[in-house]
Amino acid sequence: MSAAMRDRACWLDLRGAGPWRREAAEEALHLRFEAVVADDPADLAGLPPTVTRVLVVTGDDLPDDTGDADLLLIDPVRHGDPGRLAAGRPGLRFGSRVDVTDAATLELACERVRRDELTVLRFHDPTHIPLEIVLAAADGATGRIITEVDGVEEASVHLTVLERGPDGILLRPGGPGDATKLAEVVRQGSPDLELVTLTVTGIRHCGSGERACVDTCSHLGQDEGILVGSRSRGLLLCVSETHPLPYMPMRPFRVNAGAIMSYTLAGHERTRYLCELEAGSTVLAVRADGRTRPVTVGRVKIETRPLLAIDAVAPTGERLNLIVQDDWHVRVLGPGGVVHNSTELKPGDEVLGYLPGRERHVGYPIDELCHER
Repeated sequence: MSAAMRDRACWLDLRGAGPWRREAAEEALHLRFEAVVADDPADLAGLPPTVTRVLVVTGDDLPDDTGDADLLLIDPVRHGDPGRLAAGRPGLRFGSRVDVTDAATLELACERVRRDELTVLRFHDPTHIPLEIVLAAADGATGRIITEVDGVEEASVHLTVLERGPDGILLRPGGPGDATKLAEVVRQGSPDLELVTLTVTGIRHCGSGERACVDTCSHLGQDEGILVGSRSRGLLLCVSETHPLPYMPMRPFRVNAGAIMSYTLAGHERTRYLCELEAGSTVLAVRADGRTRPVTVGRVKIETRPLLAIDAVAPTGERLNLIVQDDWHVRVLGPGGVVHNSTELKPGDEVLGYLPGRERHVGYPIDELCHER
């Protein structure tokens, strides 16, 4: 299952949160975090049972008084096996916590993720290779992995390691508001788009101008491309260069997208002009069945080329336009992933598109009077 399709958990770490720990906990509760973590039972007191109250055991012995804790995080070397400990304390769950600092602790982490119901890991070196190794070791295991991070940027990286990431993120917030930022990163999905079948009404040569090739950092599929259009209310699906060409090699990372003033989707609610994209930007890759995923732009090539205008109409009567390079190897997708060379389109052909349905101001949807021709 892809990272985008999994439900990942948000955990909040109150250790070191300072005088605003109560405000941080309230923010996490409001955002429906799965768990709140502390090393003092007093910090968990009063938290409702709707959140898992997690107590980190710091001493050599298990505490007699665990307060309102539902789950204890223990050091499996000092305290023993979590499964055995849970059997001796009905009503309490146990999980392992491992600080990965060297080869020995990495091997311990790999062992625990294969055996335990829950493992919380903290990686101390500025490399993601240990996390990759742990995730690979856990492949097929039923337990959950939570990784500790010090910031939201680190969390966004963890979530993409080996295309799967951990099952959840434990954030040590730097201040109020960080829990909200974490929730936005962890819970952002890439829902399907409802593509529509458009009917081509005409194609015409329209002089020359600058067109943009969008080179992504991803290997795009044969039925995958990006949505592009001259008007914000209607976009056509331009296919990636994943189909054979007689005079040049395939470039499976590229979409020969369209004229530089064209709109594309940078996210489900945000459009960007092609000329605004640059290395590090994000665009939405879209498949013929409507599935989507955000991809990173590695480069945008803007060059002067002959241009071709494609006119189409939606079942709603909405008229669409796309201006592309005037060359047959520039392609758009039709229903079922059928590939159309743009210069061979003719009135009556069917192509795929998307109707965002609202006007745009600086890329954001807005309800206002706006005519685009």
